[in-house]
Amino acid sequence: MKISNISFTILCFLSFLAFNASAQTDTVGINTIISKTNKVLNDYPQEKIYIHFDKPYYAVADTVWFKAYVTENQNFLSGVSKIIYVDVINQRDSLIETLKLPITGGFANGSFPLDQTNYKQGNYHIRAYTMWMLNFDSPAYFNKTFFVGEAIDKEVKTHITYKNLSTDKQEKIDARVQFKDANNKPYANKNVSWKVVTSYTEIAKGRGTTDANGFLTISMTANQKAEYQLQKGELITSINTNEKDVASSTFQLQNAIINKDFQLFPEGGSLIAGLTNKVAFKAIKSDGLGINAKGTITDSEGKQVATFTAQHLGMGTFSLPVEASKSYKANVTYADGSTQSYNLPAVSASAIGINIDNSDAENIAVKINANDSFFEQNQGKKFYLIAQSKGVICYGAQTALSNKTYSTTIQKSKFPNGIAQFTLFAENGKPLSERLVFVQHKNTMALAVTSSLPSYGVKKKVKINLAAKKDGAPVEGNFSVSVVDESKVPSAEDAATTILTGLLLSSDLKGYIEKPNYYFNATDAKKAADLDVLLLTQGYRTFSYTDVIAGKMPKISLLPEQGIEISGILRMGNGIPVRKGSLLLSIPDKRFNLEGTTDPVGNFKFQNLVFNDSSKVTITAKYNVNYKNMTLSINGSPSPTLSRNFSAADEVLNIDSALNTYLDNSKKQYAYLHVLKDVNIKAAAIPKVSHKDYPALSGLSQMADHEVTGDRLQGCGLLINCLQGMLAGVTFVDNNFYVTRDYNAGKRVPMGIFINGMNVDVNQINTLDANQIESIEIFLRDELGLVNRANNVNGVIVFNQKKAPKGTKISKAQLLDMLPKYYELTFSPGGYNKEKQFYSPKYEVAASMNRNDLRTTIYWNPKVITDATGNASFEFYNADGRGQYKVTVEGIDANGNIGRSVFRYGVK
Repeated sequence: MKISNISFTILCFLSFLAFNASAQTDTVGINTIISKTNKVLNDYPQEKIYIHFDKPYYAVADTVWFKAYVTENQNFLSGVSKIIYVDVINQRDSLIETLKLPITGGFANGSFPLDQTNYKQGNYHIRAYTMWMLNFDSPAYFNKTFFVGEAIDKEVKTHITYKNLSTDKQEKIDARVQFKDANNKPYANKNVSWKVVTSYTEIAKGRGTTDANGFLTISMTANQKAEYQLQKGELITSINTNEKDVASSTFQLQNAIINKDFQLFPEGGSLIAGLTNKVAFKAIKSDGLGINAKGTITDSEGKQVATFTAQHLGMGTFSLPVEASKSYKANVTYADGSTQSYNLPAVSASAIGINIDNSDAENIAVKINANDSFFEQNQGKKFYLIAQSKGVICYGAQTALSNKTYSTTIQKSKFPNGIAQFTLFAENGKPLSERLVFVQHKNTMALAVTSSLPSYGVKKKVKINLAAKKDGAPVEGNFSVSVVDESKVPSAEDAATTILTGLLLSSDLKGYIEKPNYYFNATDAKKAADLDVLLLTQGYRTFSYTDVIAGKMPKISLLPEQGIEISGILRMGNGIPVRKGSLLLSIPDKRFNLEGTTDPVGNFKFQNLVFNDSSKVTITAKYNVNYKNMTLSINGSPSPTLSRNFSAADEVLNIDSALNTYLDNSKKQYAYLHVLKDVNIKAAAIPKVSHKDYPALSGLSQMADHEVTGDRLQGCGLLINCLQGMLAGVTFVDNNFYVTRDYNAGKRVPMGIFINGMNVDVNQINTLDANQIESIEIFLRDELGLVNRANNVNGVIVFNQKKAPKGTKISKAQLLDMLPKYYELTFSPGGYNKEKQFYSPKYEVAASMNRNDLRTTIYWNPKVITDATGNASFEFYNADGRGQYKVTVEGIDANGNIGRSVFRYGVK
C-alpha cells in the first residue's frame, strides 16, 4: 500500500524529540521546511531506472537482451514518462547507437545485436534515461559497463601487464605483451611495430621481436606535458602473423600509471572541536577501485591520537578526540607498501552534528552533539531533524537546545527499504549536519525458485516454478528471468548489478560503487557495517534543501514524454512564419495520416505518435496557398552530452584472458560467420566516389570511422535536419558539427565540411540534393593531422556526390523532381525499436536432437507474471553444455516491493 505523504506530515508535527520537558512546541519553522520539501518531492518526482540483462558480458555476433524497470517515489512503477532511451557508448566515448523504447506500466523490453560492423572487442557503456530526468542537476542515469570479446576470424590473442617507471620529469611505462594465435599457441620470433597515440598525435613508437613464448616488452617514454601524457593515450601494436598478414591490437593506457588517494569524511560533515568525532575514510586508486590501507592520526604537535585499518575495499572508520587549537594529519600505509600523509578537514570551533548507530535491526539510534561554543551561542533556539527516503518525508521533529547532547531512537518501520537521509536544521532553515543510513527490512519480497529435479540431461525440458510472497501473503508481480550456462558464463556474484543494488543503492548515490551486490548477497552484521561505512564516504543524489527553503523550484524545460513528438516551424521563403498553415503528416508503412495547423508564430507539433525506428515520415505543406515558397524546418531532439563513464572501474583490460572459456565457445558457435580473406573478382568493379579521389583529403585514413550510405538519405528535404543524430560520434550544436568526445571534453573546434573535396561552410550542406549523394564519410580523428592543421578543424565530414552519367539527357520535369522541395520533408525521425522475441528451441522430435546447441543464454523471458496466488512457471530446453545452469529472477510488484532470487541446477 502506498504510504500517504499527509500521514507523514502529521507525524512531523506530533513527533517531538523527547529530549527534555522544556522543549518548545512552536512548529512554524518545521512546517515550512516540510511543506516546501513535500511540494518538491510530490511535484517533481525523481524517476529511476534499473536494467536487467541476460548476462554480464558478450561476444561479437551475440544479441543483448534486457528489461528496463522505471520507478518513481517510493519505488512505485513510474507513470511519469512513456519513453526510455538506452545509449550504447564505446570506450572512446563515441555513441554507437541509441534505442528508443516505449514504457508500458513502468516496463520496457529491448534487445540489440552486436553486429560485426559496429562492434569490435572492447569495453562498452550502457546509459539509460528518460527526458524528464534531464531536467535535474544530478540525473539518476542507469550506468553499466559491459565488455565484448571477439572470436570470429580471431588472429591474435593478447595479454598485457604494465609497470610504472615514471619520474617527476618523465613518464615511463614498460608494457609486457604476450601474443598468441587463435589456438593459444604463442607467436614466437615475430616482428612487432608499435606506437602510442595521444590526441591524434603520435608521441612514441618502436619495433621489437617476440621471444619464444610470444612475449615482447615495450618501453614507452614521454615528457610530462599536459597534452601529451602517456596515460591519456593508447598503445597500438601490429604483429606480422605471417609473411602477408598483419594483425593490430589496441590497449588503453589510462590505468597504466596507478595513483592513490586517501579521502576523509567526518560523520555529520564537520570535525567538531571538543568532541570525539567518528571519521570515515576511503583509500582509492586512480582506476576507481579501493586499496587496503592502515595508518595513524597525529596532531599538529606530532602526537599520535588514533590508529585506523580499512575494513572493506579500502574503507573504514576511526574515533578521534578533537581539540580546537590543533590540526590533524593521516599517515597512510597502503597495501603495496607505499606511504603518504594527508591533512584532515579543518576543525570547526563552533558546531553541532548528527551521530547515528544503525547496528540494531529494529531501531536507528540518533545522537545530536553540540560543542561548548555552539551551545553557549545557541542555547534555547529551535532545531529540527527531518528524515526523507524514496521521495517521502518519513520523520520530523523539533526541540529547543537546552542540553549539549540529545539521544533518541527511531523505529525503522517508519522507513521504506533503502537509503534514508537525516538532516539537522537551524530554526532559520539552514542545514547544519547530515547523515545517510541504509534501512534493510527483513520482510522483503521473497522469491522461491524451484524445479522438480536437481539435474537434467542435455536438450531436456526444464520447468521452473516461481512463488512470490510478502509477509507470507502471495504477491502479484512482474518479473524477468535469465538462464545461463554458468560453466561458460562464470561471474562474481558480489560484483553483479542487480535490481536491489540498482533501485536501493546506486540510483541514490553519486559516483562508482565497487562490488555493489556484496552488501545484499547473504547479508550479515559485517556487511551491514561495511554498508554503513560506504554511506559515510559516498555523495548523495538529491535536491538541495537550501534551494527548496528559498523557494527555488527545479527549472523544467522538458515535460514527461507521453509518446513520440515531431515539432518544427513553417516559414515563407523570406523567413516570415506562416500563421495557421495546414500540414499533413504521413507514415506510409503504417498507413497513417494526421493533419496539423501551425500556431500564430508558425510552430507546429505532432504528439503521441507511434511508429518503428525504420519508418519514414513525410510532412508536407502543399495544401496551402503559395506553398512552393514555404520552407519546413524540424526541431532536433534534446539529448544529454556524453558524460564520463561512472562505472569505468569495471572495464576489463585483458578481455581475451577474462573471456577465454566464453570465446572458445563463441568461436564454435559462430563458425559459419567466417569471412574469406582472398576474393578473386574477374569483372572490373565500378569504383565508388570517396575522399581518396580528392588530393586535399589524401592525408586522411584509408577507411572512415563511420559511413552513411546515400540510400539512407532518400527523400530527405533539408539535409542538415536529417543528419542531426544520424552521424555516429558527432554532435550538432549552434549550427556546427563537433567530434562528440572532444566537445564533451571542452574542445570546441568544429569539424571540417568537405563537398567534392572542397572545404565549405556548414550552410552549404542544404544546397545538396540528398538523392545525389553517394556517401557521407565521418573521420573523428586525423591521424597525421594534415587536414586538421591545414583547415583549422577537428575531424572531417566528407560529402561524396554521385558521378552523373555521361551523355544522358533529362527532361524539365525530371529536373524539377530532382530539386529539393523545401515545403515537404521526408525523413527517418527514429521511432521505437522493434521488440523481438528470444528464440528458445524445442527438442520434441528426434531429428532436432542432432543439431549442435552452443547457446550461453539458455532462456530469456522479460514477461513472467505471478497470479493471484503468487505463482508462475516457465519451461525451456537445455543446450548441449554440461555443468551448472544459473536461473536469475528479478522483479517488482505494484506496491514497489522488489525481489531477486538465484537458483542453480545441474545438466549431465
